[in-house]
Amino acid sequence: MTSRVSARAVVAVCDLQPNSANVAVVGVVIGKTDMKSFPDRKNIGSERYTFSFTVKDSPDYFINASFWGTGDYIHTMSSLFRIGDCVMIENPLIVTKDPEKERFCPATSSLYRLLLTENHSAVKVFPDREADPRLISIFHLPVKDNRDFFSLGDIVANGQSLDGNVLNILAVLQSVGETKYFTTSDGRKGQRCEVKLFDETVMSFCLICWDMETVKFVQSWIPRETVLFIADTRVTFDSFRKSMVATVTSKTIITVNPDSKEAELLFRYAKEFSETGALDDQEQFGDHVSLDSISDVFTVTQLKLSIQGNDKQDCIYGVTYAFITILNLDASVSKVIRSRCAKCWFQVTDEMQRCSNPACPGNPNLEITTGFDLLVDITDHTGTLKSCSLSGTAAEKTLGCTAEEFLQLTEPEKTALKWKFLLERCKICLKVMSSPKSRNGIRGNILSCTLAEPLEVRQALSSVAL
Repeated sequence: MTSRVSARAVVAVCDLQPNSANVAVVGVVIGKTDMKSFPDRKNIGSERYTFSFTVKDSPDYFINASFWGTGDYIHTMSSLFRIGDCVMIENPLIVTKDPEKERFCPATSSLYRLLLTENHSAVKVFPDREADPRLISIFHLPVKDNRDFFSLGDIVANGQSLDGNVLNILAVLQSVGETKYFTTSDGRKGQRCEVKLFDETVMSFCLICWDMETVKFVQSWIPRETVLFIADTRVTFDSFRKSMVATVTSKTIITVNPDSKEAELLFRYAKEFSETGALDDQEQFGDHVSLDSISDVFTVTQLKLSIQGNDKQDCIYGVTYAFITILNLDASVSKVIRSRCAKCWFQVTDEMQRCSNPACPGNPNLEITTGFDLLVDITDHTGTLKSCSLSGTAAEKTLGCTAEEFLQLTEPEKTALKWKFLLERCKICLKVMSSPKSRNGIRGNILSCTLAEPLEVRQALSSVAL
């Protein structure tokens, strides 16, 4: 596959001409799609396979390429390289772009596209030590103007008026969700991964990835340290979330840690903002995992061991049947209910009624959200998980009242509510996370809590290795 490379002349993307023969193109892969199949019109009953990718060889020029061939060959070629690799494309057919076919491909600066076939073309991947440093630096240059982007706040503020629009986003990676796999009604396998973004204006914004190549690319990103320039992403209004979301499509090109002044400023902001701990607070208040999907039963000690010393997993969801051993509902109101800024989720000082975040975009027009913010200890026969967060709607459903209704209770009523749960065995769904700032390195976030029936407890614990 690589023996013919030296015999071909390397031509820059900007110098390509239709029907040029015996040429090679060297560039860095900035986008790639999954392998697909289509009925072969020449051979009825058989299929042709293809995948597409985009290569860039200079700050201003990049081009789309499509590889066609048999299933085994295309699978091999598709597995050969990934986004970010430097490659040499041998003997492609150079054709003028067809506007109809380009509708589903990234918009490129070249007038042409490359067609590669199994019998005539090949791709060489350069090892990292042989990759041209110039190409590696080009990988970090966005394909659109550095200043041509929407802030997340702009998208949220415009709301449904932007529904269906394709635009650019500059944001920081907050977290990468679990990849969910599924099979469609016609037997095709697929996947879905949700990524959370943030910037100076919005604390959490959802980016949805469907393509496996993108899902693989996402796994290499470092939360809270990776700035993304997302070119040509589609934004829509999600009626389930009742908010705007972005989706990576076949036209989208994502530039990681872009080399621009705007990205550098955003990176500095993200670093300083992460150090305040506000993102940790927002994460525990904004968990949207379906409770029905949480079924694994753990003891308290098993939950701790699943996180402690595990570099590959920074959170785990599970069910534990444990006793509530600390639940200070009859403490001062400030330890039960807290006011937070609706924009950045920092606490609001009761005296000044101002957000405690000096850089908050909500000041001085402050929007306040008020809710439960409890710290709960849960204990079983194996140990105690201290200071678990019970907040928001999870706390309301557990206690059976809203924060406003709780404030109307008398002190005896608060004490009675406390003893309804204290020292009682409960079924607790929770998320346990690594947290270097916590005393024992972990933090629990209670997603639901209900009183457990004795038979339910026996059946559940019988399947757990005690």
